[in-house]
Amino acid sequence: MKILVCVKQVPSTNEVRLDPVTKTIIRDGRQAVINPFDTYAIEEAVRLKEKHGGTVCAISMGIPATERLLRDAMARGVDQSILLTDRAFAGADTLATSYALSLGAKQVGDFDLIICGKMAVDGDTAQIGPELSAQLGIPYVTDVCEILESSEEKLRCKKITDHGFAEVEIKLPALITVSKDINMPRLPSISGVRFSLQAPFRVYTAAEVGADVNRCGLSGSPTQVVKSFTPDRTHQATHLNGTTSENADAVLKIFEEVR
Repeated sequence: MKILVCVKQVPSTNEVRLDPVTKTIIRDGRQAVINPFDTYAIEEAVRLKEKHGGTVCAISMGIPATERLLRDAMARGVDQSILLTDRAFAGADTLATSYALSLGAKQVGDFDLIICGKMAVDGDTAQIGPELSAQLGIPYVTDVCEILESSEEKLRCKKITDHGFAEVEIKLPALITVSKDINMPRLPSISGVRFSLQAPFRVYTAAEVGADVNRCGLSGSPTQVVKSFTPDRTHQATHLNGTTSENADAVLKIFEEVR
């Protein structure tokens, strides 16, 4: 079974800096981590490889420093990695990102399954998985919390719905997004770290994957951030020193004023 897993670099803290011109997150790689939901995708991909045999390839679109995170994924059981990095990819929304990732997937050739994290914690859109499946023309299942049955022809999954859970059977090749309930990600092993230092690692530019630059980055993003700001927070306290009845009347008056 040939499995692809999508990995994204996200800020490691809440102190996110935004580019004042493009309104996009500044990703310098110095304090970045693997998107937490993607660690569950990595673990599930490795478990399926251990069960059925085959290979796992991690794919990411990001700055060159993302290589460190992809090598961390290889230390957890991923066999090889692909990094799409080019200034043409900068500032991409989910549609432009999924387009670039689809080109990366095509570099791998025929695959059986793509696994993505449920969403990225820096964007919370949960759009990459479905959009990537549309770019590649394959079926998908979102919010998978358990793989009940797997073979090289199909998967039977348990997914989270608004009303509980549902069982879905899907033919391969396909794409699934996984929730954090699906497994417990393993930590890198010593042998895994040693392997990751010399494991196969491929870097592609936009030209090398045959990307249409008009579909990449800011120019290929139909959705853009118009304005971003940190809201001002003020704190004000009012001391009430009357009787219980007087204080209740005072609180009611305050509520009426701010309503």
